[in-house]
Amino acid sequence: MKKTYQYTYLILLLTLTFVSCEKYLDIAPKSSLSEDEMFESEIGFQQALAGIYANMASRELYGDRLSMGFVSALGQNYSITSTQSPFYSTSRYDYTSGEVMLFANQIWKASYTAIAGTNNILKHLQTNSNTLNPEAYDLIKGETLGLRAYLHFELLRLFGPIYDIGASEKAIPYRTSIDHLSTIPSTTDEVIRFALEDLEEAAVLLKKSDPIVLEGTVNRQIKLNYYGVKALQARIKLYKNDKSGAYNAAKEVLESQQFPFVVHSTVGGAPASKDRLFKSELIFALRVREIATWAEDLYFVFNGNISTGMTRPLVELDQIYENSSTDLRRQNLFETSGGFTFPSKFWQTNTGTLAQNRLDQLVPLIRISEMYYIAAETAETPTEKLEYLNKVRHEGRNIPILNPNNLTDEYLQNEITKEYQKEFYAEGQLFYYYKRLKYDQIMFYNGSVSPAIYRLPIPDDELEFNPNY
Repeated sequence: MKKTYQYTYLILLLTLTFVSCEKYLDIAPKSSLSEDEMFESEIGFQQALAGIYANMASRELYGDRLSMGFVSALGQNYSITSTQSPFYSTSRYDYTSGEVMLFANQIWKASYTAIAGTNNILKHLQTNSNTLNPEAYDLIKGETLGLRAYLHFELLRLFGPIYDIGASEKAIPYRTSIDHLSTIPSTTDEVIRFALEDLEEAAVLLKKSDPIVLEGTVNRQIKLNYYGVKALQARIKLYKNDKSGAYNAAKEVLESQQFPFVVHSTVGGAPASKDRLFKSELIFALRVREIATWAEDLYFVFNGNISTGMTRPLVELDQIYENSSTDLRRQNLFETSGGFTFPSKFWQTNTGTLAQNRLDQLVPLIRISEMYYIAAETAETPTEKLEYLNKVRHEGRNIPILNPNNLTDEYLQNEITKEYQKEFYAEGQLFYYYKRLKYDQIMFYNGSVSPAIYRLPIPDDELEFNPNY
């Protein structure tokens, strides 16, 4: 019975992958094509890969739950007081609530849907490699391996234990094949090792095939490009406290100079052309075509029912941004609607005629600022650390440089924490930062914080049909 259920579910996953592909590219593959026929051409591989990006951009993943919605609520980005809020139980870390269990189940299933898609592509790359020229093969395989690592690491950050107190504990299955069999969960350390192995191979392949390396093509931002792979390496290595490895990976991205800080005047421009997401700084982002449905109509504007709005009192925003009158983020990324203050970075505007020039429909997954913060946390000397941090503060965000009389690691980490709270507001990264550093206090949360808060329970469906936990 268990195997039958899992096999049926897997078929559904693969079906969803190809349906999403159609939606993402606005190209409908002929329904008469079999799966094998689909992978007999480069366009078939590209469509399958586009389907994975579309699944990742769904509301169940980075379109909402793993960005501005559920995970941002876990990070206390919003002032949630109404029981009618979609994230009331989430903000209180009530992991036994139906609300949290629903979101966790959605994230789990949708993530493994996308992972099944990556494994399906990799399987066909083995058998149909002759249908691709070498550069296309390297590019597709590199992206696919990178996405598989990305998705597994995100599941680990949400459902796995804190690394340095649970490295040897079972965490999540790292799936590398398509079959109907349950997979023994990998330990936290194994998940990280498998992800880094995938990323190492991806980096080798993409370095010799990715247009962002060969031609400096910045419109590769909505694909997991070579620098996105290196940035993910930096993020994962820092998570396991490999500071030298994290530093080297982050430094390579920084030294590429592919992702310059946003031009300040474009952030404060007219509403129709305002660059609210600092587009030039996005190393990896997703195009989310339906984002206005919830970003504008539900979360970030007053729609007559403030209980669904993701707001923050002005006094608390001033606390986050330290009463700054010059910070680009504070001055331009919060606006008033119906008398309430909302984050406005996802308010949708567009004046571009080409897709790569659009300023809307984007959800950031990795920013260049994170690479500066990683370098600031992992550089060898305090002076070098401060230089990286001040680069973002002054050049990037228009706030004064720090020049302390007593430069200590504790001081620097505190300032880096402040930057994470400012920079990744409503982007779903802050909760993971607190988890990595085992924070026992979370800004704006009055309750006690234990390690259990940082680990969502494995969904019941997985526990029921996978006897290996």
